[in-house]
Order: sequence, then C-alpha cells, then structure tokens
Amino acid sequence: MAGRLEGKVVIVTGAGCVGPGWGNGRAVAVRFAEEGAKVFAVDKNQDPMVETLDRLAAVGGEFASHLCDVTDSAAVGAMVEACVERFGRVDILVNNVGGSAKGGPVQLSEEDWDRQLNFNLKSVFLTCKHVLPHMEKQGSGAIVNTASTSGIRWTGSAQVGYASAKAAIIQFSRVVAVEYAKKNVRVNTVVPGQMHTPMVEARLAGQRAGGDVDTLLAQRQARIPLGFMGDGRDTANAALFLASDEARFVTGTEIVVDGGMSVRCD
Repeated sequence: MAGRLEGKVVIVTGAGCVGPGWGNGRAVAVRFAEEGAKVFAVDKNQDPMVETLDRLAAVGGEFASHLCDVTDSAAVGAMVEACVERFGRVDILVNNVGGSAKGGPVQLSEEDWDRQLNFNLKSVFLTCKHVLPHMEKQGSGAIVNTASTSGIRWTGSAQVGYASAKAAIIQFSRVVAVEYAKKNVRVNTVVPGQMHTPMVEARLAGQRAGGDVDTLLAQRQARIPLGFMGDGRDTANAALFLASDEARFVTGTEIVVDGGMSVRCD
C-alpha cells in the first residue's frame, strides 16, 4: 500500500541519531518519506542528521531540515512556522526526542530530574502547543508521540525521571486526543520496548553494563518473548499506521512495540 501519506507534511523531531543505523526518529523520517510524505526533519544538532538526510535523499522524496532545541518554546514556534512557510501546512507531528538517565529518587539529582522532564515531556508539550493551532485551523491533523515501555512497567533499570516522563506522555496524549477529537485532530502514542538502536552502543552500555555492549544486548534480549530485539523501523511502522488514514477511527490510544516484553509475568 505505497503512498499512504502522499502529499502529507510531517514534522519529525529527533530525526537524527547518535550513530549509524536505525534510530526511531531516523526510521520514522525515512519510512514516512517512502510513503509519500514531505518530511520536515528536526534535530538539535546537525551531525546526527547527516545520515538521515542522506537516506531521505536516496528515497527521492521532498524534505527539509531544521535545527531546534525542542525544550525552548520560542525555538519550537519558529521551527513550526518555518515548516509552514516551506510546505504550507502541517498534517502530521511525530515526537521522537528522548533519552534516559539512570537513578531512582535518591541517586538522581534534582537537576537531572528537571532535565529528564524537560527533554522527554516538555518537548512534547511545546511541539503540540505550537502545532495544534495550525491543525485546528486547517481542520485536520495527526500527532504521534513516542513513549517507552519504561512508562508502563519496570524494564530492568531504575530511571525514575525517564519512566515518569514517558508515563506522562501516554496520559498527555489521551487528554489532548479527547480535547481535539471534534476538531478532527487525532493523537496517539507509540510505546517502543527494548529496541536495538544506535543509542544502545553509544550511551546505554556505559550506563548499565560497564561499557560491555554484548552483555547489555544479551540482558535486553532475554526479557523479550519473541527472542529478538526490534529496531527503529518497527517503531516507524507503528507510527506510520497511527499517522495514516488507515487509523482514521483511532485516537487516544497506544501501540506497544516490544516483542511481548511488557506482558510477561516473570
């Protein structure tokens, strides 16, 4: 079913990636372009975007990039206006910015708690704040926010700031979905589990396995009933469904993409 997003304009935040391969944001940007969307790819820094833009160019779709700190309201407002100026509208918003910091309430500093809430949750609040008026004016829109199974269960590591923010994203999406339903704007959440993305090698192994990537991968895979880890492309395919007209009767809900991990009882 190629062309499911033909002519749609999508903002993808966190479209870069910390290393080569399929992070969630990069995969969303490329997958949506493959389905005909005009992609406005957003990240805080240029270097993580290089591979994303190369892959978008290879797909042959129409795209543009923009640098933005999505925890800064003025910067987010300017980013959304830049997208509208370039493409004329915003049909879809996909929020992919996020990252974890280890520690429960004793270990995690107050400063890191605030950073986790700003990075993972305030970023979603601000992009929605600036995009929703455009969607309401045009009478349509779809928003897909990215949470995490850390927001619905214990996933093997104390990361209370991250888990709290990701849980809040799920409820945030539900509330906004009901508020905007009669304005023909749908809001849903994709909930990835223990994915094998470039962030595992770049950051998580140092936090949780003393830098031993193989040990961390084995630990993560052991929790997954399907017996393998997905990657950003699995997240992207779930987001694609939620953003497409195939999900026209779907709002205020979540798709969990975790190989069955979150329903284990052991």
